[in-house]
Parts: sequence; C-alpha cells; structure tokens
Amino acid sequence: MKIFTTAAEMTAFSTENKYKKLTIGFVPTMGALHKGHISLVQYAQRNCDLVVVSVFVNPTQFNSSEDLNKYPRTIDADRMLLEKEGVDVLFAPSVNEVYPTEERASYNLDGLDSYMEGPNRPGHFTGVVQVVARLFDMVQTDNAIFGEKDFQQLAIIKHMTSKLGYNTTVIGCPTVREPSGLAMSSRNQRLSENGKIISQAIYKTLLGLKHDISSGIALTTAKKNAISALEETSGLELEYLELVDPQSLQPIEDSAEIAQACIAVWVEDVRLIDNMRVK
Repeated sequence: MKIFTTAAEMTAFSTENKYKKLTIGFVPTMGALHKGHISLVQYAQRNCDLVVVSVFVNPTQFNSSEDLNKYPRTIDADRMLLEKEGVDVLFAPSVNEVYPTEERASYNLDGLDSYMEGPNRPGHFTGVVQVVARLFDMVQTDNAIFGEKDFQQLAIIKHMTSKLGYNTTVIGCPTVREPSGLAMSSRNQRLSENGKIISQAIYKTLLGLKHDISSGIALTTAKKNAISALEETSGLELEYLELVDPQSLQPIEDSAEIAQACIAVWVEDVRLIDNMRVK
C-alpha cells in the first residue's frame, strides 16, 4: 500500500493511472475506521481498478474546537487495517496541505441545508463541501463512495458534485449496524457500555416509526409518537426527528408518497445521527 501525504504525490499517482485507463475509487474518511468504512472500501474494490482511502479530520466542518479535539485519531490502526484490506493508497494529508491558504470557498447549498443538520450545525455543510472539493481536486477520482448514515451530507455532496462540474460519480452505500442496530460510527468509541444500550433506542424508534406508517398511521401522528418515545428515554436527549423528502430534504405532508426519517440525539455528550426510509 502506498502512503501519500502531499497533493503532488496523490495527483501524480492519479494522473499516471488515469492515463492507463484505470478507474479510481475513492473513500474519504476522518479515520477511526470501522466495519462501516470497510464496507465502502470493499464496494470500491469490487467496482474500480484502484482504491484510494483518505484519512483527514477536517477542521472546517466542526462547530466547536472541543468536538474537534475529542474526535478519535487512530492513524496507525487505520493504516494497518487498510493495508490488510489490500487498499492501493492511503492519502493522509496535513491541514496545511488541504488548505494551503487562509482563503476558504463558500457555497450556496440551494436550500439542502435548511433543515436538520444545517440549523443545528451552522457552517458544517460548507466545511464538508470545502473538504470534498479539495479532496476531489487532489485525488481526481472516478467514483467517490460514501455511507448513507450521513444521509443529508450524501445528498448535498451529490448535488454539489454536479453543480461544481466534477466528472465524478458519487455513490451511497447502506448503513452498517452493530448487532444491536446502532449505526456504526467513529463516535461510538466514546460511548460507555451503558451509553451503547441507551443508544439502541434510535434504531428501535426508526423501526417503530416505519411500522406505524406502514400500518396506516398518518405521518405527522407517527412522528409525534416517535418523538414522545424518545423524549421519555432516560439518558437520551433528542435534538431533532424529521420526516423529509429524500431528494429535496424538505419536510413533507401526510400525503407524501415517500419519506425519509432523519434523527439526531445526544447520549453521554456524544452526538449520534441515523436515518431510515420509512415510506
């Protein structure tokens, strides 16, 4: 496995292999890798000639320095795991390499950040698009693979990739879950065993919401019941639960034919998100 830390190295590798007509699959990560990340790697391996995985904790998408500082950094373990999986390139640039100047591009996200994560994490998605655009510039990937756990993020990245004119296909892969149903996340490492038990309420609530809607309960009523159940869960603080259109990410009415449930909660000072197609 090659390890690159500079844009020049990464771009030279991509240019050489694209000249050879080889397709490059790219999995951007912030490290602390788990089985969810590996599922993305394996998808890339099945569908591309070469696989590049980046490990970069992006400071511009964090809303607080405390959250940034607490984010787990396990680069040695990540490197060994990726090498074991047969990844072709680990790209681990520094902050100065990704952002060589103080200037930061700003983006009009066309309303996709108006709800859910957007109001709760001001500037977060601008930071996400900043880093994705920079990584796409450096890696020059044909296919970029992301997890569907970050549903709103995936929708915004797909939209902005097209809007900015990148010749890259953005692919979403299903959320990988713990046996308990908890969506795999690097942040799960910060939960105690009791915290992980409390967090099981997220998946159970999404399943219950889907069941209620399939049973004919109105969307607004099912949502209200789910919120009540979460608010009664000891040790869990609900930030939001929304039913949205999966394309526009706008809230929907009872008459909607399709609905995505998106949720964010706090457990033991750890922020967890999840989502599910419920109709």
